[in-house]
Amino acid sequence: MLLGMEMPYSLEAEQSVLGAVLVEPGCLAELVEHLRPESFYRPQHRAIFTEMVRMFTAGEPVDFITVLEAAKEAEIFPSEQEAKVYLSHLMEIVPSVRNLDAYIGIIQDKQVLRSLLEISGEIMTEARESGADGKVLLDSAEQRIYDLRRGRSVAGLVPISSTILDAYDQINKLAGPDREKYLGIKTGYSAVDRKIGGLNKSDLILIAARPGMGKTSFALNIAVNVALKKRKVAVFSLEMSSEQITARILSCEALVESNRLRSGNLESEDWVKLAQTAQILSGTQIFIDDTAGITISEMKAKLRRLRDVDLVIVDYLQLMSSTGNTDNRVQVVSEMTRNLKLMARELNVPVVVLSQLSRATESRTGHRPMLSDLRESGSIEQDADIVMFLYRESYYQLQEGAPAPEQDTVECIISKNRHGETGSAVMLWDGRHTKFYTIEEDR
Repeated sequence: MLLGMEMPYSLEAEQSVLGAVLVEPGCLAELVEHLRPESFYRPQHRAIFTEMVRMFTAGEPVDFITVLEAAKEAEIFPSEQEAKVYLSHLMEIVPSVRNLDAYIGIIQDKQVLRSLLEISGEIMTEARESGADGKVLLDSAEQRIYDLRRGRSVAGLVPISSTILDAYDQINKLAGPDREKYLGIKTGYSAVDRKIGGLNKSDLILIAARPGMGKTSFALNIAVNVALKKRKVAVFSLEMSSEQITARILSCEALVESNRLRSGNLESEDWVKLAQTAQILSGTQIFIDDTAGITISEMKAKLRRLRDVDLVIVDYLQLMSSTGNTDNRVQVVSEMTRNLKLMARELNVPVVVLSQLSRATESRTGHRPMLSDLRESGSIEQDADIVMFLYRESYYQLQEGAPAPEQDTVECIISKNRHGETGSAVMLWDGRHTKFYTIEEDR
């Protein structure tokens, strides 16, 4: 009951689903993919389904006799006789097992309605509280609705009996014939992917480098590689306009020198390559937002509206705006990295964030970056799941007057990897077209 109202549910659908399992136990495998115990409104039905799921997970047989015994042990009914009568009634009431999908749909719909009512009640209560922050409440409400749309529980603490089904399902998918769909998203650079295992959902991935190392180009290269695999990519550019970002992508993919593209000094062959590339890129799902000083709450709101994003790229961290009131820049950046990690988890999407490095690398022999070089570091390295640095030795050699190398190599230094090994992946850098290649494999 909420505000004196009867919560929406379908007694007949709940009974028919449970009865279908007793009539045809094989259908339980389908049910656990779509329903959870909390999907049922009546406590008895929830308890019966919980026992069915437990038995299914343990590999025990599920039928009238075994469920009756489980119901007795769990004390779902006041007596064994009442359990027998009700379970028999469930078997008799099922109109047709063939209509199971329809019954599941009804239960899911009623659960959504109940969740909406609960969320609405919470929002109303919070809005009435003195000192309520409208912007914070709006963001919270939007997040709860978004979670509901994605089928996530809004009930808070969830029993492991429920989450273990999700884990089991994920393991089953990873072991199945379509396992590539459920592994980390490939960056398109095999040397990097071998180290980090791809870009995994809910991960915060930091790419840091000194200016001129090519971190924006690297991120855009990854964005295109991912988008060409029929995935949706969102790019938040706080430094360059959407037109500049697009021009850089065109230069890279069409292999037209970026300086010729900027000056308009193009040859007929360049126009042909640009037209072909533009046609290919137009078929991808790359979305660019160039809002200067965007906040994380604004970013989340836009991503929720875009829906089903596979990869988020933010260029770059230090240009983002914070809602905090402190003047301490380290605290501000720390707050933003924590919120970016929370955003990655809430949206269940890998978030790649670019970051500047401090000048400490310039004064050090060898100039190789390390975690302590993260500018305004604060908690950056703690919040990030993966930290990668880009390092081109030739960048410093050219400054000292050395001739340009025939092959410009760049190290992608994985200094932190929450899921696996650290180390370096060596790539080639094509500065004329702002493009990276994995040595010998991708070129």
